Amino acid sequence: MKQKRRRLERIPPQQLRAFEAVARLGSVTAAAAELHVTQPTVSVQLRELSAAVGEPLFEPAGRKLRLTQAGEALQQTVGELTSCWARFDARLAEIHGLLRGRLRLAAVTTAEYFVPDLVGPFAAAHPGVEIEIAVENRDRVIERLGRAQDDLAVMMLPPSELPLERVPFLDNPLVVIAPAGHRLAGRRVRLDQLAGERWLMREPGSGTRRVAEEHFAAKVFEPNVAMSVGSNEAIKHAVAAGLGVAVVSQLVVQPASADLAGLAPPGLTVLQVAGFPIRRRWSVVWRRDQALTAAARRFVAYLQEPPASAVSSAPGGTSGRRRHAG
Repeated sequence: MKQKRRRLERIPPQQLRAFEAVARLGSVTAAAAELHVTQPTVSVQLRELSAAVGEPLFEPAGRKLRLTQAGEALQQTVGELTSCWARFDARLAEIHGLLRGRLRLAAVTTAEYFVPDLVGPFAAAHPGVEIEIAVENRDRVIERLGRAQDDLAVMMLPPSELPLERVPFLDNPLVVIAPAGHRLAGRRVRLDQLAGERWLMREPGSGTRRVAEEHFAAKVFEPNVAMSVGSNEAIKHAVAAGLGVAVVSQLVVQPASADLAGLAPPGLTVLQVAGFPIRRRWSVVWRRDQALTAAARRFVAYLQEPPASAVSSAPGGTSGRRRHAG
């Protein structure tokens, strides 16, 4: 056991970098390209790392490589080590009165409509902070949180199964959209008047879909789900093409700036359906068992500042972080 511990303590950093890249990308070739080394070099590093650990770290999964149980444990450990060094680096910067380091931010796909506007002023105010943004669907963001891959995540529906801290910061109304010229456009209608419509839904795992399904169940309404679509933009185009109606975040179809509120893109209309908009909020979340870096703490504080100092600084004069995102 002591001999194995000594082997693990002497693992070179380049082996861990190669492992992390392959685990994230699922490919030796892709990892080699990212690390600017040859494919055989990465293969040798993985083989030596596996020998030091005493367990296989990957197994074939079609054309990709999949982590074994030992590989998953090592991936979590490497993530924790990276976070520890990032916190140390940020602490040194704090000692010298600086804010620098890395801010790793995950966001669900719908948040891509406003996260850049939030991050822009923060990045301008803190040029020493390197910001990484990963945009994924809700299931993937939860997976990333479970592996401690990010400092913070922006989502509407945080999972209850993880130990998370949560700070709501922005309203997120969900609305029903239909093709322009729809027979019910401009009228107040009941949900059951849409019983004959074809409904387009986000993919399983989407927070928007889960909230919509919970709302329909509470109203004892069974939509005729004709299609599952993996992106908001695809849903907009499908609805505009007359393929059905859909529930989306108001952000998807209406600009956030107050002077343009109420407008929808060409080809679409927002239906005035009883029980809509569904009121939800965007939150920034992080693991309770994971100490935040100085940059992450500052970003959370920034999100809680008055709107004039954040979203309103975005291009187009966007305002209303306390109001709603649409």
